[in-house]
Amino acid sequence: MQKEKLKKGEVTRQALEDAAVELFMEQGYHATSMRQIADKAGLALGGIYNHFKSKDEIFEAVIVDKHPYKKILPLIQEAEGETLEEFLGNATRIVINELTSQQYYVKLMLIEIAEFDGVHGSAMLKELVPNVLPVFERLVKTRKELRVVNPVVLLRSFIGMVLSYMITDIVISDSFLSKLMPSNMLDAYVDIYMHGVLKGDSLNV
Repeated sequence: MQKEKLKKGEVTRQALEDAAVELFMEQGYHATSMRQIADKAGLALGGIYNHFKSKDEIFEAVIVDKHPYKKILPLIQEAEGETLEEFLGNATRIVINELTSQQYYVKLMLIEIAEFDGVHGSAMLKELVPNVLPVFERLVKTRKELRVVNPVVLLRSFIGMVLSYMITDIVISDSFLSKLMPSNMLDAYVDIYMHGVLKGDSLNV
């Protein structure tokens, strides 16, 4: 009985998070009320407080629970590539393709930055880093061609590269710039991430 009750509670919590995501995407965080979330989830307003104390708590739960790393991480670990360049290129494509199919999460992160100044970031990183950092630690240990020897710096730069690609893609998607982009834009972006914008011999000038 207790197990069934717990399972039902998890289902209800999931329904509330799903409802919140839809509403946050449609009208933003501040315009969304607890009553609206409860109504969309098919729950009485009083029932929502059995799972979350506040709207802020719901948002933090969404940021943590909806993070796509759980699906992306195994794919990254299986990314093929004999060279570091091939591996990072394949890993980047996997991450960006997955985030593109779940673009809501990037938009949630923009809400987190714009409306909360990133205060929920620590909760997200507490969940994310222990699972993802080992991948970058292995890279640093096994890929001797890396200039970066700190796995945390490598992880941060990788996250920054992916987010900058996703955000700029959203910004220019309906602009004339999107028509000027090469068909292999992602490959070019990865190349810039790994090699910079200067030719190798230019660094010695």
